[in-house]
Amino acid sequence: MLDIRPNCEQCDKDLAPDATDAMICSYECTFCADCVESVLENVCPNCGGGFVSRPVRPATEWRAGVSRSRQKPSDKRVLKPVDGHAHKAYAQTIKTIPPEKR
Repeated sequence: MLDIRPNCEQCDKDLAPDATDAMICSYECTFCADCVESVLENVCPNCGGGFVSRPVRPATEWRAGVSRSRQKPSDKRVLKPVDGHAHKAYAQTIKTIPPEKR
């Protein structure tokens, strides 16, 4: 089950559990869409993968025991801003490769 982390690891923007601008990589590194586009160039600084929109966990318990109130989102904030110059050099080497082929 996804952690549903509460913030962007780059800029520390709050990302509510129902945020539509939250992006994750396959390791659940979590960033806002603005940072993914403008800073990270769709290259995860931790694993080199790409990003997809983070799913929204349902707030309503449509099925017994399954909802945001039953499986609480994480409250653990992760903040690991990247060095812009170092990441740009790193991203340059792989950003043209489609994420599914990295």
